[in-house]
Order: sequence, then C-alpha cells, then structure tokens
Amino acid sequence: MRLEGNWSFPTAVRFGAGRIAELGEAVKSVGMAKPLLVTDLNLAGMPPVDRARETLAAAGVTVAVFAEVRANPVAANIEAGVAVLRAGRHDGVIACGGGSALDAGKVIAFMAGQRRSLWDFEDVADWWTRADPSGILPVVAVPTTAGTGSEVGRAGVVTDATVHAKKVIFHPQMMPRIAICDPALTVGMPPVITAGTGMDALAHCLEAYCGPSYHPLADGIALEGIRLVKENLTRAYRSGDDLEARAQMMAAAAMGASAFQKGLGAVHALSHPIGAFYDAHHGMTNAVVLPYVLAFNRTAIERRIARLAAYLGLQATFAEFLAWVLELRRELGVPHTLREFGIGNDKIEAMSAMAPKDPTAAGNPVPINAAVCRQLYRNAFDGELGQ
Repeated sequence: MRLEGNWSFPTAVRFGAGRIAELGEAVKSVGMAKPLLVTDLNLAGMPPVDRARETLAAAGVTVAVFAEVRANPVAANIEAGVAVLRAGRHDGVIACGGGSALDAGKVIAFMAGQRRSLWDFEDVADWWTRADPSGILPVVAVPTTAGTGSEVGRAGVVTDATVHAKKVIFHPQMMPRIAICDPALTVGMPPVITAGTGMDALAHCLEAYCGPSYHPLADGIALEGIRLVKENLTRAYRSGDDLEARAQMMAAAAMGASAFQKGLGAVHALSHPIGAFYDAHHGMTNAVVLPYVLAFNRTAIERRIARLAAYLGLQATFAEFLAWVLELRRELGVPHTLREFGIGNDKIEAMSAMAPKDPTAAGNPVPINAAVCRQLYRNAFDGELGQ
C-alpha cells in the first residue's frame, strides 16, 4: 500500500515519502518570497535541513536560517528569532524539526507583528483575542520527528525561565498553512528519539481519548492513532530504515495533535513542570509518567479503556491494556521511574503546586489538585502504580 495523500484537517497536509521536494512550491503558494527557516542547533547542519534548503534553492526561494532553539524553547529563543525575522524583513516562517523547533517557529511567526509581551498570549481564558491577527505571519511546517504533531497544532509551548514554568501560547491562526509530512526525513532517527517521540504521540492520543468532554470525532482519530502506535512504534525503534513504520508513526503523531483539541490531562500536567525544572525530553517524560496517571484514572476510564483494548486486539480489560503499556515501555527502553530517568525529588513540592494550574490539567477524567499531584510524582519516583 502506498502511504501518501493530501489531507485537510484543517491544516493542508502533504503526506508521503519524498514530498519535501514540494517545499518551494508550498512556500510560494502561501505568499512567502523571503522566509525564515527556524530549526534547532542539533538539526541545523543535518540532512533534513540540507534537503529543505536544496529544494528551496531549486525553486528560487531565498531563505535564511535561525537555529537558536533549545530542546525546551525559552522566551529568549523566541525573542531572538523575532529580532532576526524583523531585521531580515522575512515574510513567513518555515518551521523544520521536532516539536521544539516547530513550536518555536510558530510562536516566532505569531509574535512577528505583536507589540505585547509573549506571556500576554498564554492559553488562559480568551487571552488570544489580545493579538493583532494582521501581524501573524504564515507558517509552513516540516516535521522531522513523529511525536508532537505540532505541524497541525494551534499552539506552542515555551518555558518561562524566570519562574521555571512551561506555558502554552495559543492563537487559532498559529496553525501552519501547510504541513509537509515526509517520513523519509525521519529515517535514521536515533532509537531513543524514536521511542520518546513515539510515546509522545501515544500520550496525546490516549489522553484525548480518555478526556471527559464530548468529542466523538477526536475519539475516533485517537483510537486509530493508538492502533498505529501499537503496530508500528517498536518496528520503527528496532529498524530505523523501516519507511512504512516511520510513515505510520508520522501519521499517528499528526492524529494525536488533531485529537487533543478535545483536551489532554494529568500526564502532560505533570510532565510540563518536570521539563521546565530539569530540561527533560518531553516525550520521554510523558512515557515515564503515563502508567501512573493511567492507574490513578482507572475508576473513571475503565470501560472506555476496555473498548480500546478490544480494538487493539487485546483482552478487553483495563489490566490488559496497562500491561501492554508497561511492556511497550520496556521494549523501548523507557525508564520505569522518574528516579531512573535522572529526575530528583527536590522539586516535588514546587511541581505539585504548578501541575494543577497547567492548562492541560482540566482535561483529566479525575480532578487533580496539589495533593493528588504530589502523590502521583511520588508514585512515579518510587515505581508505585497504586492499584
């Protein structure tokens, strides 16, 4: 089966191996003549970015590169990118890389024409209405990992280093105009990154599926996304050049981000403070925390998880699904505890106060507060599933 297609969901997605060749035409189609390519330092000199620059040159598109993006972007990265964009009179952004580069690129394009502080647009109430829509530049997204799905999202996560907190910057027009999803760009991705990003896609799909709000469209997307992860993540992890598995995981990542418009939950609420304090890989942090939150939510999601397990070809019970998650983590080399992941317990009190305030917390099927988060952090630190 040829894994290729043009989708609108609602981002226009050009999916398929080799479609990076269409980048120049895509950029022109959204009105860019002088884009700024935003990526991270590790990726700047690697084949995916080189390939992007080659196809742009072939299309006669002049591009500059901004690569000062950390693994967990901070406000200084955004401010530096906006300064480069304005100084170069760039008319749009190509966001190329993993979730951090995509988030940073989208936020830079969003902030290009704004005059208020970045934090004035945090995803709180209707703060997004403070923005001047005419100042938002277009974005074409080129993911090089299969995890966050940021290429189809309307937000970017940025760390406020002054308070060690990850904050979500949101605006409906932050959604990229076009996403070039070329799974060939992910071939050769290191196994540890394949595992972390793939588990991020699983967490997105699973939290969206378990969320309490009514959104059957998101539920259906999440359900199929989880199946794709089950059937392809270990394949991609074991064989970096398995293009079919890479393609299915790239689809699952985009599906996760589409589904979590319904909401996320305590996995992300707990993960964000860990990333802010310890600069930990977001997807792998989600992978470590996930089973502890799953066990905590059991009373609210048991029937729903049983249906999911049946769809995946497992015995239709919560216990069977949890066992599969634990086995998947083991196969991918995911640490079982925060302690094994290298996270200290010195910030548990601070993180427990922050997690319930994270915008993702409200989507958890069981309400959480500081006391609940404190216990969940301790469970994840000590390896206690609390069943």
